[in-house]
Amino acid sequence: MAMKAVLFDLDGTLLDRDASLSSFVSAQYERFPGLQAARKEDYVRRFIELDNHGYVWKDSVYQQLIGEFSIEGLAWTDLLNDYLHMFQEHCLAFPHALAALGQLKSHGLKLALVSNGFGQFQYDNFKALGIEPFFDEVLISEWEGLRKPDPAIFVRALSKLEVHADEAVYVGDHPLNDIQASRMAGMKAIWKSNASFSSAAGADAIIEGLDELPAIVCSFGLQR
Repeated sequence: MAMKAVLFDLDGTLLDRDASLSSFVSAQYERFPGLQAARKEDYVRRFIELDNHGYVWKDSVYQQLIGEFSIEGLAWTDLLNDYLHMFQEHCLAFPHALAALGQLKSHGLKLALVSNGFGQFQYDNFKALGIEPFFDEVLISEWEGLRKPDPAIFVRALSKLEVHADEAVYVGDHPLNDIQASRMAGMKAIWKSNASFSSAAGADAIIEGLDELPAIVCSFGLQR
């Protein structure tokens, strides 16, 4: 069956979240003098540890940091609000993202984003990468009332794109939420390798960088 659509995860797939987070935390440390009760390198390192690749929400992270470093005169709510509004200023795409998306569109493929997370926050980060014009649909879990790995969010995305599951491939970095879940929905799955996981069982292909993506999608077959 020829491919008609490519669907993407955001964090760790298109958005280089590790680099983006490091940039943001360093800048936030400088913006809030109260944080300087801690050494910068210690604060940044501990923030990244507690964040756990985005799987711990920042209300918990900030409360923990304030306690651990005995930070005074700063409310965790102020830091969280700053995160919500300023993180987008530090969002970095992985290398070759724009070129890869452009190549996929040049082949007539439809593109969609399917991301877990808070709606406006994730959408702002997505827009900050400058890739929004390539996409036909954007689905974010809070707005959809569905969350990966529930296959229903993939089924909804396919319906919006008006393509069948066997005409689509999903690209993501999480073995369960992205690879297993999209395959359960009937799609092919490409794993963008992530050092946090040793492997992604069931992936139809593995890429190290986005520059590898167009050729692999084309190898699955394209509509004429």
